[in-house]
Amino acid sequence: MPIHPAMSSRFPLLEGVPSMQALMEDPRYAQVRDEFGAHPDYQVPDVRVRSDAAPGPHGPVPVRIYDDGDGASASGTRPCLVWMHGGAFMAGSLDMPEADWTSRELARRAGAVVVSVDYRLCNDGVHYPVPHDDVVAAVRWAGKSASSLGIDPGRVSVGGASAGANLAAGAALRLRDADGQPPAGLIFAYGVAHSVIPPVSGEHAALMREVPAMLQFPPTATSFFNVNYLGGPVSEADGYAFPALADLRGLCPTLVLNAEYDDLRASGQAFAAALAAAGVDVRQVMATSMLHGFLNLPATIGPVSAALDLIAATLREPAALPAAVITA
Repeated sequence: MPIHPAMSSRFPLLEGVPSMQALMEDPRYAQVRDEFGAHPDYQVPDVRVRSDAAPGPHGPVPVRIYDDGDGASASGTRPCLVWMHGGAFMAGSLDMPEADWTSRELARRAGAVVVSVDYRLCNDGVHYPVPHDDVVAAVRWAGKSASSLGIDPGRVSVGGASAGANLAAGAALRLRDADGQPPAGLIFAYGVAHSVIPPVSGEHAALMREVPAMLQFPPTATSFFNVNYLGGPVSEADGYAFPALADLRGLCPTLVLNAEYDDLRASGQAFAAALAAAGVDVRQVMATSMLHGFLNLPATIGPVSAALDLIAATLREPAALPAAVITA
């Protein structure tokens, strides 16, 4: 399908911007940045939000807790999602739409408690395993805090988008191995599972020619992000840092959610195939017309809403969904 007009209509705003880093950081492009990300008609769900912290090996891990407050908070039967935003392991925050909007929408749609994790970013000498350790600590904290959160400790899932999906998968593997119990489910949204991203197909490459260069992820960019995450060469990576390198047997039911116009889809597709080969209950779903990072868009956009509904249904019953394609 063509790129969704909610995204393609804003491409002209990017003309003259030299890079994504310049768009995000250079004050000369502040107006472009504001216009490109503005969605004034979208009203986020009004759910209860509070802050807390999980104890971790590198110090407290800040978390933000989203609760729809529907009167079931003391029932102890609700699912929980521990959620990680993206940002190439070096950017992003709890305030970005992919963190805040997504958490609000899923708390409402799934009747779940969502714990959004402010893991340490790989800047100023921070590298793997620090963000990974933060996420594992947050998941363990959520399970141990089930009573105060009003959740079922057996229904704690992990998930994330982009780099956050990588961290979620790595945490699921660590919990399987170290605790003998993986999470209830894994949500892997347009994530990076490989230390070296598999090459895209010819058909996929043709689609990517429709995407502005600054919104693509060429090998030079992904290599920089991954080396920065590791703090060393990718040849030294293990399966907790890049889950495609792990023994995937015994992992929890997994939803792999890809975007049609995304170089990183090749990693998600290969990861889903490896999960299936390992006997994992995995469902791979593609959001057609969407680019990488589409959970930063408002839920009023059809494919975004459909993706959120699919994630919410997965949280309610991780092993009950068929494969599907999300269309505009």
